[in-house]
Amino acid sequence: MKVIYTYTDEAPALATHSLLPILEAFAGKAGVDVETRDISLAARILAQFGIVPDALAELGALATTPEANIIKLPNVSASIPQLKAAITELQGAGFEIPNYPEDPRTDEDRAARAAYDAVKGSAVNPVLREGNSDRRAPASVKGFARKHPHSMGAWSSASASHVSTMTDGDFRHSETAVTLTEATELRIEHVAADGTVTVLKQALPVLAGEIVDGAVLRKAALDTFLAEQVADAKAKGVLFSVHLKATMMKVSDPIIFGHAVKQFFPSVFAEFGADLASVGADPNDGLASVLTALAKLPAEKRTAIENAITATYDSGPSLAMVDSDRGITNLHVPSDVIIDASMPAAIRSSGQMWNAKGELQDTKYVIPDSSYAALYAETVDFCRENGAFDPTTMGTTPNVGLMAQKAEEYGSHDKTFEIETAGSVRIVDAAGTVLLSHDVAPGDIWRACQTKDAPIRNWVELAVSRARATGSPAVFWLDETRGHDAEVITKVRAQLAELDTDGLTIEILPVAEATRYTLARAKAGEDTISVTGNVLRDYLTDLFPIMELGTSAKMLSIVPLMNGGGLFETGAGGSAPKHVQQLVKENHLRWDSLGEFLALAVSLEFLADKTDNPQAAVLGKALDDATGKLLETGKSPSRKVGEIDNRGSHFYLALYWAQALAAQSDDADLAKVFGPLAERLAAEEDTIVGELSAVQGKPVDLGGYYYVDKAKTDAIMRPSATLTAAISEF
Repeated sequence: MKVIYTYTDEAPALATHSLLPILEAFAGKAGVDVETRDISLAARILAQFGIVPDALAELGALATTPEANIIKLPNVSASIPQLKAAITELQGAGFEIPNYPEDPRTDEDRAARAAYDAVKGSAVNPVLREGNSDRRAPASVKGFARKHPHSMGAWSSASASHVSTMTDGDFRHSETAVTLTEATELRIEHVAADGTVTVLKQALPVLAGEIVDGAVLRKAALDTFLAEQVADAKAKGVLFSVHLKATMMKVSDPIIFGHAVKQFFPSVFAEFGADLASVGADPNDGLASVLTALAKLPAEKRTAIENAITATYDSGPSLAMVDSDRGITNLHVPSDVIIDASMPAAIRSSGQMWNAKGELQDTKYVIPDSSYAALYAETVDFCRENGAFDPTTMGTTPNVGLMAQKAEEYGSHDKTFEIETAGSVRIVDAAGTVLLSHDVAPGDIWRACQTKDAPIRNWVELAVSRARATGSPAVFWLDETRGHDAEVITKVRAQLAELDTDGLTIEILPVAEATRYTLARAKAGEDTISVTGNVLRDYLTDLFPIMELGTSAKMLSIVPLMNGGGLFETGAGGSAPKHVQQLVKENHLRWDSLGEFLALAVSLEFLADKTDNPQAAVLGKALDDATGKLLETGKSPSRKVGEIDNRGSHFYLALYWAQALAAQSDDADLAKVFGPLAERLAAEEDTIVGELSAVQGKPVDLGGYYYVDKAKTDAIMRPSATLTAAISEF
């Protein structure tokens, strides 16, 4: 059995160039093959046009088999601006691929658009996740965080920071759902006021027991809400910020983001909207796209629009900043402010965000759809009332997340539509029976979602199993007043009745109540298992780890695949574009590969059990020991140039791993094999550390961003000739 190690994007991909030779060398001594598959954004684009093999499709098929053992690193969930940038870069590298068709009119354009749509947004995880997730902080990591706590900004009881969300007209309040009694094929239709029927999606196969839901976010209600929040931020003297997930909700959230841009600059778009549209300025791509497009206008018109934008800045509320020094606001780029990263960061920073002066300031957090906004609203209120959490004492909040077989993929672009004409959108079955229907107006956003029965059953079983193993309460975050959740609750209660839950604490609570329950227990040092759907899985496995551990990248993420294989994800911290920027600027990569170390250890243990390979188990246990020593000796990457970075931490992992294998007594052959390497690395420590440090402080050229030059990147990420020789000769 082999381990498949994924090559992805940005910082994790760069780290792979340094770490992979070490993994291959060590695993090989235990008879374990480590193979890579390139599922980076660039590779996925090229695969759509048959230029390279489709590694993602291959892994998707593998994930349905008992043989699967896949280590999945974070990848770019491409927004439209990111996708366009990658296309341009690949074209510059000589690949003959088409531009992204904004308005496809020919068959060729439509085919290209379909190809690119297949790689935008959260396109990787739904393919690989043929199981539900079990995410938790390993005991060693939690213990280290308690002994060496990260900083937490103090909260004031007078903080004016708050969450604002819609109370009507959003997805949450319009959602209806149905559970199918038998397998069939559904169709999504738009029915115009005059009765004209337009098929939005022709074939939607469903299984017996599957839940299908539909909801609409109304443009008029959204615009009114956003305008009110802009005015309220001005009146309260707080920063205005919008928090969405344009990378996962790849159709709906960029549109919502565009509405936020237009409502923040209403006079600009009222007066100059036609001019901006004429040069392709699309607010859905953010303010930066609009500003860039101004260069295409005549100087007089460009100046008039720039003056109008400046006047709005002067008269409106202050905007939260992504980068104060560079003038990058919260509204510049949709993918710059991803809610599950931006909200925990703000909560950790005293509930504040940065203003244009580079100072922290109380903030209005605008989260338009109210489906999950209560998570952050309650957390902000809790911290205002009780102060910041203390990492040395707070409990842990592991998560059991429903995600198998594309469960609750609310970002699914093939079932999300921006409505062009008034009428209704309905879901009908093969017999023509209308299952769900919503009245719609132009500009409304309508979406549907599917959740199969088998993943829900597996999810409940996994939750009960974790509750039994830990003794902690398990809380299902479900709201019986929401259409989809009501259907899920029916299934959860039926499944719980079939399982042994004696002695366990199992709760079913809506988001606000579940948040309060979990926060109170965490503050008191008590552990609580959160059992959530797919979106909350994303949100909670960033929020709580960032408060507990300082980062979500240190979480152990196991996906027991439903057909017997294993998927091991390396944390929830994203792909860290700012880390890449620092590397290019000063040859220092602060990416922490702890998630990779943790995932590899459990992957080796899984392989040992599956293939009766005791040496793989020894390798995995020694890796755990090495990881613990790495933490205790402070050999994790530093943020500062001139100090240890990702490459240095990889050296120390290799040293401590070799030493652990040489010292263990479970396998004498492995001890004998790794003894000389341990001695060599220890003897050459000063030389290796010197070589790794000497290269820092100067700019480097990766030869690309989404499509790096592999030879250049190998040289940059393996700058120690001494370490390279030791590993290759081993």
